[in-house]
Amino acid sequence: MRSADLLAVLQGFYADARAQRVRHEASARQVGEYDFNNTYQYVLNREDAHLSWLRDAIASIGGSVSDAPSGAEAPLPAGRKVPSATVARDDARAAGALVDEWQRKLGAVTHARHRRMLDAILGEVREHQRFFEQVSAGCTDLLGRRTGGSAPVGRVLPARWVE
Repeated sequence: MRSADLLAVLQGFYADARAQRVRHEASARQVGEYDFNNTYQYVLNREDAHLSWLRDAIASIGGSVSDAPSGAEAPLPAGRKVPSATVARDDARAAGALVDEWQRKLGAVTHARHRRMLDAILGEVREHQRFFEQVSAGCTDLLGRRTGGSAPVGRVLPARWVE
């Protein structure tokens, strides 16, 4: 695979991964239940790492990426409250579609280091898909069990700073 072709693949993957990250940030603002929101925060953290790896890989072969909105992002409408199960179900479906699409495209990537990185990211996206499926099913112990058996009270705020 030529460098220009590899660069195009990495940049395309980056654009799709970034679009999902933007969507998941919007989803996290809609999902107020503590355990479910914590799952989204975990996924966002991993996606930030994935985007960093991709930016570094792209830069290593002389390319660059833009973090300007591409129009491919599909965030939820602001202010609209959607049930967490619906949001998570949609995110699970989108994660599965991303993995299916990119697994087909990555067959041509012969650069071993970049291929392993892309495979690792797709593996984690598949894990995120399972998390979202579990959120949509109402599972609250995705990231561990609560000590003392007490249930959380209240909801996560949609914004970090409220004045």
